[in-house]
Amino acid sequence: MAADRPRPRLTPARADIRRAVRDALADLAPDIRVENAGDSAEDAANSGAVEATRAESPAFLDRPLVLVALSGGADSLALAAATAFEAPRAGIRAGAVVVDHGLQPGSDAVAIRAAEQARELGLEPVVAVTVEVDGPGGPEAAARDARYAALAEVARENDAAAVLLAHTLDDQAETVLLGLARGSGTASLQGMDAVSGILRRPLLGIRRETTRRACLDEGLEPWDDPHNADPAYARVRVRERVLPVLEAELGPGVAEALARTAELVREDAEAFQRQIDELIEDICEPAEAGIAVSATALAANPTALRNRVIRFVVLAEFGVSLTRAHTLEVARLVTDWHGQGSIDLPGLTARREGRLIVFTAS
Repeated sequence: MAADRPRPRLTPARADIRRAVRDALADLAPDIRVENAGDSAEDAANSGAVEATRAESPAFLDRPLVLVALSGGADSLALAAATAFEAPRAGIRAGAVVVDHGLQPGSDAVAIRAAEQARELGLEPVVAVTVEVDGPGGPEAAARDARYAALAEVARENDAAAVLLAHTLDDQAETVLLGLARGSGTASLQGMDAVSGILRRPLLGIRRETTRRACLDEGLEPWDDPHNADPAYARVRVRERVLPVLEAELGPGVAEALARTAELVREDAEAFQRQIDELIEDICEPAEAGIAVSATALAANPTALRNRVIRFVVLAEFGVSLTRAHTLEVARLVTDWHGQGSIDLPGLTARREGRLIVFTAS
């Protein structure tokens, strides 16, 4: 139990991660939240008694539950330790989910050890699941899809209010660079959401080196995934080769700058989406086997908003994500209309009919 574990002194790394977790959980149980006087050494010494008392309370099981997605690596282990400390103080139960992807020999032993560490931290329940990695997009994407599906299922089964993921600022920077290399537009430059449905990422402002330091300060031994050093993966090449070169040539702070870029792009995207939500009902109308959009209204708006509306309408109505090339073709029906015929898009067509752009399923 967490009450039996020795309490190491509070260090800056542990304090930073606890603070990030505290902020991420603040909205889940505001009515029963216990004020945290601070991350003092006395707090750390008394925390075990606080946790044990709450766990024994009959009302404790009625409180919200958060689950930490725990791999056993430094990032998720530091997150688990901070959550085990902070959640009970906020009147929240904390458990863990360990997903075994079965992609390497001994993965079952790694999962067992991670589950043991979760229990030693005082997390409950601790759920271990094995998934089958088989899907499109390569092994990395297939593993991610299988993992997220397993996390969602365990969250449903346990009525969890949130699942905490341990992605760090470094992960965010790598995601932005990979998106930039793909050239897939601002959506890929937004990086990962701090909150996405039931998923929460408290550590997006925390460097990877901080999580490793926190584990050392906590007396926890993290597992090092050999896949995280395998240059066959593009993300590993970005981590081990690209970012160090950028830091060396451009100076320190590149990772932080990329993470800030993701925040700025996300703010812009949210503002655009609010504009689209306000605009869309006034400029769309039903059409046979599809939907029609006012060409006049599209023409009256800036290019960036016009293109976003086109992509949004097609995605919402037909479930198709248009490429930039396709989007520009449709936009020319608005801005460069000279009687051209319909445009073939994946699963649908677009054509100009008077004042309307009509999208019809193929």
